[in-house]
Amino acid sequence: MSFSTPIVMLVFNRPDLTSRVLNEIARQRPRTLLVCCDGPRQDVASDAANVAATRALFDKIDWPCELLTQFNDENLGCQYGVAGGLNWAFQHVERAVILEDDCLPHSTFFNYCQSLLDQYEDDQRIMAISGDNFQEAQQRTPYSYYFSKYMHCWGWATWRRAWEKMDLNLDAWPAFRDSGGVETIADSPAEAWYWRQIFERQQRAEIDSWAFSYQFTCWLEHGLTILPEKNLISNIGFGERSTHTANPDHHHANLPTFPIGELRHPPRVHRHREADKFTFPRYYFRDKLTRKLRRAARRLWANYFDRPVSPGLASAVPQPDNSTQPRRAA
Repeated sequence: MSFSTPIVMLVFNRPDLTSRVLNEIARQRPRTLLVCCDGPRQDVASDAANVAATRALFDKIDWPCELLTQFNDENLGCQYGVAGGLNWAFQHVERAVILEDDCLPHSTFFNYCQSLLDQYEDDQRIMAISGDNFQEAQQRTPYSYYFSKYMHCWGWATWRRAWEKMDLNLDAWPAFRDSGGVETIADSPAEAWYWRQIFERQQRAEIDSWAFSYQFTCWLEHGLTILPEKNLISNIGFGERSTHTANPDHHHANLPTFPIGELRHPPRVHRHREADKFTFPRYYFRDKLTRKLRRAARRLWANYFDRPVSPGLASAVPQPDNSTQPRRAA
């Protein structure tokens, strides 16, 4: 039996990971598979061969399937490559399940997405359906899923009607910022500070990410994301080949997945504030703080150990700059 909802795969230069995810997709035998692959980087010698090997995997599809491909000649990067691929995909389909090459789904992820794409197709409040759960085994509701302000993208689904609202370059950010939009959504001063930094940097093109742009779009549209009570996606791509997830020992690497079973729908749509409050310091702010501490440690190491010892060493060590640090939330 074939899977009726179109599936989009976003791939690049990791044929080993792509093969594992494609094997899970093959078990579903989707009627339509759309593949977006960015072009090789000119300054990375191994890219051409790895990109070619990744693309060749799709020549081996052995079930009845409409296969559509967008293979870029040039490398557009994480922001414009992915966004351009999804723009292309939603020119062909009205809705889709979306998997990147390192997002390994549980088999029940697919029907979970398909059922909820049907359930909330016309509900403009719902901008995405994600397979990610970062609640560390805490049961948040008696139902199969809850509603969050956070758009997690390690295996997700959406509709053309939501994606076409994408503000990729954050053109609406200045007005949103100046009107207090971040403070309205944030659950603490620390969170407001964090997202202001992220969106400012995203608009200045200092971050190569489509996901932050879509997160902003969801908030701009007063949208919510559906998150499952059981984790359905394992990110198998943490490591040196990853752009944003380089630490193989990261606490969110290779999370176990679980079957979700028959869906139990909540009676109304409302954001689960407590779940979101749990998520922010563990998923978002913790990573940013860890990176800051690593950079500070490298600076201290360079000052103390990479320079000759001298009487004036103490005065040469830079003091931590706390001027941009958020206050602890009450």
